[in-house]
Amino acid sequence: MLPSRSRSGSDATGPRNPGFFQHPRALVESARIGARTRIWAFAHVLPEAVIGADCNICDHVFIENQVVVGDRVTIKSGVQLWDGVVLDDDVFVGPNATFTNDPFPRSRQWQDRVPRTVVRTGASIGANATILPGLTIGRGALVGAGAVVTHDVPANAIVIGNPAYIHGYVDTLPEAPRSRPEARVLTSGATSVRGVTVHKLTVVSDLRGSLAVSELAREVPFVPKRFFSVFDVPSREVRGEHAHVRLHQFLVCIHGECSLLVDDGSQRQELHLDSPRIGVHVEPMVWGVQYKFSPDAVLVVLASDPYDPDDYVRDYEAFLDLVGLNAGST
Repeated sequence: MLPSRSRSGSDATGPRNPGFFQHPRALVESARIGARTRIWAFAHVLPEAVIGADCNICDHVFIENQVVVGDRVTIKSGVQLWDGVVLDDDVFVGPNATFTNDPFPRSRQWQDRVPRTVVRTGASIGANATILPGLTIGRGALVGAGAVVTHDVPANAIVIGNPAYIHGYVDTLPEAPRSRPEARVLTSGATSVRGVTVHKLTVVSDLRGSLAVSELAREVPFVPKRFFSVFDVPSREVRGEHAHVRLHQFLVCIHGECSLLVDDGSQRQELHLDSPRIGVHVEPMVWGVQYKFSPDAVLVVLASDPYDPDDYVRDYEAFLDLVGLNAGST
């Protein structure tokens, strides 16, 4: 066995100190490798690639020229990073995960410009997953093993399957088991997410049926100026995926069931809405997602203001910036 060695060099900003580790059977042509990064046997890094500090590049990894890898990234064996791939800090890429960069590949026909595929900070790509070109895998997302990702993956989402769909969200309080429906009834009061409260609505029942009623300024803590309803949503589709700068919302699932994910940037909770007796007040600057709709679900939303496109924050990174919790990314 050949002895291992360390190597140092220079990059665009001058000499690099200290050097990185390069296995003697690795081929590293780039001079822009961060400190303490380890590159193992039979890996090949092309001259223009940029790799940050404290990374672990395992055996048989190929990294093309127009690739940027952040700090503390792990790339397991058998992965190829083609031109246009950007991995932010703290990303994990499992063995044999496949990135693509040409939506219509043909032999000896080249694109004028390759699509940019970005994996945001802290996301993980499972073994044998396939990522189509030009997509963004959101911060903290988890792509399950073998998933085929055909659309952008929201921040913190867990996606599985072919084509991949959202199965859940990481770091959320789990729902109570469906075998215990009594444990799933939401109680009134504050949730673990700042700016989100649950309200029990008044229900009057007799032989003629049931009536759920809400008094403004009592159950609904603002005067609504707009309402809309969401229905006929395919069960795997996701709604929302945004925050509001000024808007308050009050959500009631009046028929069927759905899940509401709320996120204040540091805490995340999933609320299961399956009764017209329950309303949820969502204040401004809370990231909200609705998904897991039953076929018969009807979600009614009361809004404090008329529609204003400028009030929407649709990018999770921008949301973290606004709430002052974004630690930055590559």
